[in-house]
Amino acid sequence: MNARLILALALTALALLFAAWFGLRAEWVAVVVFALPALACAAGVFARRRTAGFWSGVLALLWFSHGVMVAWTRPGERGYALAEVVLALVIVAASSVPGLRARFGARSGKTS
Repeated sequence: MNARLILALALTALALLFAAWFGLRAEWVAVVVFALPALACAAGVFARRRTAGFWSGVLALLWFSHGVMVAWTRPGERGYALAEVVLALVIVAASSVPGLRARFGARSGKTS
């Protein structure tokens, strides 16, 4: 499975997590604020936009911070928050793969 597919699936799963988490309390503004950027990034990844991976990684740092804060302060929502943290880490890792391959991949035409 390639990194782009993993990234798109993690973004979609994160949007669904937010819809389930905030939709249970009928907080549609929270669903829009949290799920819409994840869906927009997923659409960009599926459309092979060059900057979609970058913005996914940047937003994942915010999602990670939000998940840690909620897990620490609201015990009743800890399960959702920890799932958000895990998905944010997957998004950061998957969005970093192309850059890591470019930096540390095999270099053709160079001799040691």
